[in-house]
Amino acid sequence: MPLPDLDPRAASETLAAGLSRTLLLFVDELRTVGVPVSVAEALDALRAVDMIGIDDRDTFKAALGATLVKNVGHWAAFETAFDVYFSLAPAESVAGPDTDSDLPPELAVPPPGRGTGAGGTGEIDDLVEALFRALQDADDPRLRALARLAVSEFAGMEPGRPVGGTYYLYRTLRGVELEKILERILARAREEVEARTGAAPTPLEERLMREEIEARMARFKDEVKAEIRRRLVDDRGAEALAKTLRKPLLEEVDFMHATSTEMRDLRRAVAPLARRLAARLARRRRHRRRGRLDIRKTMRESLSSGGVPLDPRFKHPNPHKPEIMLLCDISGSVASFARFTLQFVYAMSMQFSKVRAFVFIDDIDEVTEYFDTDDLGKALADINQKAKVVWIDGHSDYGHAFVRFEEEWGRDVSAKTSIIVTGDARNNYHASEAQVLAELGHTARHVYWLNPEPMSYWDTGDSVMSEYGSHCDGVHEVRNLRQLEDFIETLVESH
Repeated sequence: MPLPDLDPRAASETLAAGLSRTLLLFVDELRTVGVPVSVAEALDALRAVDMIGIDDRDTFKAALGATLVKNVGHWAAFETAFDVYFSLAPAESVAGPDTDSDLPPELAVPPPGRGTGAGGTGEIDDLVEALFRALQDADDPRLRALARLAVSEFAGMEPGRPVGGTYYLYRTLRGVELEKILERILARAREEVEARTGAAPTPLEERLMREEIEARMARFKDEVKAEIRRRLVDDRGAEALAKTLRKPLLEEVDFMHATSTEMRDLRRAVAPLARRLAARLARRRRHRRRGRLDIRKTMRESLSSGGVPLDPRFKHPNPHKPEIMLLCDISGSVASFARFTLQFVYAMSMQFSKVRAFVFIDDIDEVTEYFDTDDLGKALADINQKAKVVWIDGHSDYGHAFVRFEEEWGRDVSAKTSIIVTGDARNNYHASEAQVLAELGHTARHVYWLNPEPMSYWDTGDSVMSEYGSHCDGVHEVRNLRQLEDFIETLVESH
């Protein structure tokens, strides 16, 4: 039976409607993982796609990134969602019908999903050899095709199997043995350098060669990830796969439950985040209201214009910078939170008139002097090794720490001082000595408490959060970098 004639205009409108729906689902996913996307930005993305189309996948992705992503820290979440929601049709337009033309005939890429990892030894050897040549030549089109073939050959993907993409990625990369290929390419590069110069490559040349090859391998790994996601979308659907791949943004990772990788990324993110916040606060301070009208200066300036006050003068406000005393519990699981708080506050030290830092477990010690260095890592290491924070058994005793603080440094607290206490208020059933915190609160300008535990955990077990909180000007749940940033911003702007 002959196919009915299709109206090109109707087909175009149908395609546009489908793309718009997918784009809106994509925007919803970005918002779900924490990437802020406004209605205006979503409309800009729709207009950009209408202008450039989807034929060129790289341009299409760049247009969406330019209109929807405002923070480089959100780019990884954007790429993951993009690969999920725009994985099928755009992939075909990039690959093209002739992508495999440079591969040996025995390496024709099979349809997605058919590979079981049971190919013959000869076929696998041919695949590895082809990958070696493509990496050596930096041939991106062939790397794309080989990524598809490697997934078919080694991933062992089965429809409906509840396995994440990381498992398939591990199996694929293990199968192609990238480390061996890296050493082969390096050996070939050394031989070429020796043949050309008559000498072995210098350490610098060796390092540059290795970095270049590792960058090519990273591109191949990205292609493998993209191919696995395309097949998972085909099997499970975009929305279902998006849920399994969802990860919190770095600034929303819980301090108390971060993995070692997340902790490392958080440590790198603290200083840039603090610098951005400091710049934002300084800009706001410059653009604050101009203050009260200065009559005397205005009249003096008006003499040059015949007594007409053409140029009003104002008494500019001089906002007070807070003086900070930071008391950090560094016991057990809250130690990482204390570390981030210390890092953040000292990275923003220009926003405060003075910062003094104290750390405690069941005793307390001042550690301000350790921060008289540009090496913050060394300062934190010195605190761990040298600070005298253990009195009896090294279990948290907030009451004794507060008593010791008042005895040693209470006279330094003034009406300009804001005291910030960080910790979970779990006192191991010792005496709380909450009256000491109350007395400090009467002298200090403000007393704030930052607790890294969820609010639902407060006052459970040995937590005495409410007992201490009743003597504070503010008690804040601070479980991640975003909440810490919000608190510091509020603290600076309130003075």
